[in-house]
Amino acid sequence: MSKTKYIFVTGGVTSSLGKGIVAASLGKLLQARGLSVTIQKFDPYINIDPGTLNPYEHGECYVTNDGAETDLDLGHYERFLSIETSQSNNVTTGRIYYNVIQKERKGEFLGKTVQVIPHITDEIKNNIYKLGETGKYDVVITEIGGCVGDIESLPFIEAVRQAKFELGSSNSISIHLTLIPYLKASGELKTKPTQHSVKELLEAGIQPDILVCRSEYPITQEIRKKLALFCNVPINSVIEALDAPTIYDVPILMRKEKLDERVLTKFKMPYKKEPKIEKWKEFLGRLKNPTDSVNIGLVGKYVELQDAYKSIAESFIHAGAANECKVNLKWIHAEELDGDNVQKELSGLDGILVAPGFGERGIEGKIYAVQYARENKVPFFGICLGMQCAVIEFARNVIGKKKANSAEMGKTSYPVIDLMESQKNIKDMGGTMRLGAYVCELKKGSKAYSAYGSKKIMERHRHRYEFNNKYLEDYENAGMIATGINPDTNLVEIMEIKDHPWFVGTQYHPELKSTVMDPHPLFVKFIKTSLDLKKSQEI
Repeated sequence: MSKTKYIFVTGGVTSSLGKGIVAASLGKLLQARGLSVTIQKFDPYINIDPGTLNPYEHGECYVTNDGAETDLDLGHYERFLSIETSQSNNVTTGRIYYNVIQKERKGEFLGKTVQVIPHITDEIKNNIYKLGETGKYDVVITEIGGCVGDIESLPFIEAVRQAKFELGSSNSISIHLTLIPYLKASGELKTKPTQHSVKELLEAGIQPDILVCRSEYPITQEIRKKLALFCNVPINSVIEALDAPTIYDVPILMRKEKLDERVLTKFKMPYKKEPKIEKWKEFLGRLKNPTDSVNIGLVGKYVELQDAYKSIAESFIHAGAANECKVNLKWIHAEELDGDNVQKELSGLDGILVAPGFGERGIEGKIYAVQYARENKVPFFGICLGMQCAVIEFARNVIGKKKANSAEMGKTSYPVIDLMESQKNIKDMGGTMRLGAYVCELKKGSKAYSAYGSKKIMERHRHRYEFNNKYLEDYENAGMIATGINPDTNLVEIMEIKDHPWFVGTQYHPELKSTVMDPHPLFVKFIKTSLDLKKSQEI
């Protein structure tokens, strides 16, 4: 018998109902009861990973410690559970087929015809079981992307059906998330979409054990009875999931609905104590009862789709709560900033963050934002390309090299940012950047060192271009200092300006390591400095 318990989370009626948040919230509650939990996401698209997807297509690409480019839901898993995910936690249709085709080319199928069943479904199941077989986890939660009934999801649903059969009812649970829409004209909540969604799942051979019902309005006992009767689910396994003020309220709402208890009962696992979620409630208390506020400008080129900067936005929530301060984000389109309007657009801000990105579009707007922050002593935080823009701006306006630029933007006589040596002969775009966690050593006395309180750190990366060390002496002589260096490659990881309240640019992505229980120190210090400076100016 399997020691690891498996939970499968599917969705119906419509996409974007919040399967990832429900999975993460359930994981948090089970973890708070002392269980070891991990969550994986199966995405039905044919890309090997989301690394080559435009952020407008799929939102942020989340990067793990081991260098996997993954779905943004893995960010939710890490932020809620304070665990590290890996390559094994995000699997796409593309990766499944790629693995099977590679095996076929090596002759591993002994001349058999390779088919969706059993070969593709077996590969999916191998990936379902992989995390459980490590022996590290009591519970593995598997979220299936898309909706039941989608053509591209069919192999995953079939694999889940087979896995549930192989594991047995005491070791596997199916949770189905659906929508209970409200018809304003008739003033009614309607259950029919959920009934049809469950029918679709039943036709695929899966009987859901628990229904989680998203709704704008409370679900009455009568509606619960109706859903239970027509969906073959016990009435106490019909879980209400009301729209919440923040995603961080969802674990508390799921606890109130006893979702964790229903799961443990289905698994025949004893429970007596309440889950230990006092620290989570303390975080929510600070989040909802701030004593002050700051206005932070987020300058990026994908601001129309805020999911493109999901981890940054969430890191500000964590850092704001740590400072008992509400962070009001102003989303500023980099392409719309120029020398004429930068003062108008950025005045009144307590801090400015220039976001990561790729390509030439919006670069000059980001550089204007950096210049404004530097010259007006506004706390500045640059991440990845944001740090590179800070380097370019300083070269142009302080060092005096007006033609300074990044080699990514075309030919320049002063390439202060250049393509990494290891990237120069790479032709494939997918999965070939400098990815994952690398060591960085900090200079004592620097702003970064004071934030971290430690000399050696590990942070996650996703880039091809780097600071050109050929010009480092020019920068340090002019007052911009490299305060973080990779000891193995001498790559500049952090640039700071000494004579400034807070001017820090990082080549890495600190937002990828911020969690509810452990907000990232750079974000915490950035918000604290912005708040302190605001207060000092009010006196």
